[in-house]
Amino acid sequence: MIQNEMSRRRLLGLGAAATLTLSGCGGGSSSDSSGASGNGGKDYTGPKVDLKLWNGFTGGDGDIFKTLVQQFNSEHKNIAVSVITYQWEDYYSKLPGAVSSGNGPDIAVMHMDQLATFAARGVITELDDVAKALELSEGDFAPTVWKGGLYNDKRYGIPLDMHPLGFYYNKAVMQKAGLDPEKPPATRDEYTAALTELKKSGVQGFWVSPFQFTGGMTYYSLLHQWGGGTVFDAEVAKATFNSDPAVEACTWLVDLIKQGHSPANVGQDADYLAFKSGKNAFTWNGIWQINGLKKSPNVQWGVAPLPQIGSQKAAWANSHNFTIVKQRSANADKTAGAKVFINWLSQHSLDWAKGGQVPARKAVRESSEFTALTEVNALAPELEYAAFPPAAPGLGETILTFYSAFNEAALGKKPPKQALDDGVAKANKQLEDNRKKYGN
Repeated sequence: MIQNEMSRRRLLGLGAAATLTLSGCGGGSSSDSSGASGNGGKDYTGPKVDLKLWNGFTGGDGDIFKTLVQQFNSEHKNIAVSVITYQWEDYYSKLPGAVSSGNGPDIAVMHMDQLATFAARGVITELDDVAKALELSEGDFAPTVWKGGLYNDKRYGIPLDMHPLGFYYNKAVMQKAGLDPEKPPATRDEYTAALTELKKSGVQGFWVSPFQFTGGMTYYSLLHQWGGGTVFDAEVAKATFNSDPAVEACTWLVDLIKQGHSPANVGQDADYLAFKSGKNAFTWNGIWQINGLKKSPNVQWGVAPLPQIGSQKAAWANSHNFTIVKQRSANADKTAGAKVFINWLSQHSLDWAKGGQVPARKAVRESSEFTALTEVNALAPELEYAAFPPAAPGLGETILTFYSAFNEAALGKKPPKQALDDGVAKANKQLEDNRKKYGN
């Protein structure tokens, strides 16, 4: 399961779905019913319904998620939720076809940057009534997370969490190099100085991965740290990741390889494995690695917000949202039951945080119980300056083009400027195709 915590984040196909049907599942009707409560998720008093829920939680967070669903089922005798888990990359490719054939789920967990695409394709339904009935507003969440659930001014996602990139440091490796293991570098000067000392001790301190996980996300963060750097313009009409700040950020990262602070051609996940085995000191990785490291008692580690290398703080982040999937045959009871589940799990996001996620709800983040989750809470400040992917339909392939451009620069196939220029040219064509396809 720990290995999955690394591999599940790659955009690599890793096999078929695993299905778990939780306790309390019985037969449900498929016809529309007038017995539904229809009050936006406050409660459900209709006949028993069976709900299918799709997600991509294949790591340790999946066990916690399933436990929460089991608890929900035990507390709601007239709603039975069964969980179906896929690798994320398989999940997003399977969902549209399953929905069109009438075999899709009732509820789907979806990353924030996927909401616009699936809303535009008519796969998921509007949830404005849920937000209104439950009296949810931007003030209950971080503004960026709340706004990320909107497409064409309509709500399609209820946010569950925020998962950012964090800065992990190996205390034992730092100590051997004469660095204070309790004071990780937080600025560009401190970071450079630490890498210099590590190099003197024979350690390549920060391995630069050429892959999306995690080098591409590291570059995404740095690009936004350089003043004025963005991946797209404000309207997401043009790619801008070849601007001067973007090139400077990429060059800084690639130069770490040239300066010997990182090996060349780092393999997928090799940076993280080297960190765990004491071969490097620093890794920028997702919050989802916290629980995996907790299960590695031989590793002396800490986690902190990303160092500020550029002129401002920024960190790559995404968010899981709950959505309700459109059905060929409407069933008001199932829809009402799904809304009750979404509200319930949103309210129990403190338990979800134990799986390695920052709760989306402000009240939960500010609770003493969440503060007690020391490592996860350490990354909560990043929410204030998180760089979320923009909400625009069809953006997935364009983001992959961005990561591919960085890959060419990191592998030395092209100078940073050329790699980014070529990537932007391709990305702009993809954005134009998206406008034709989705009409915006």
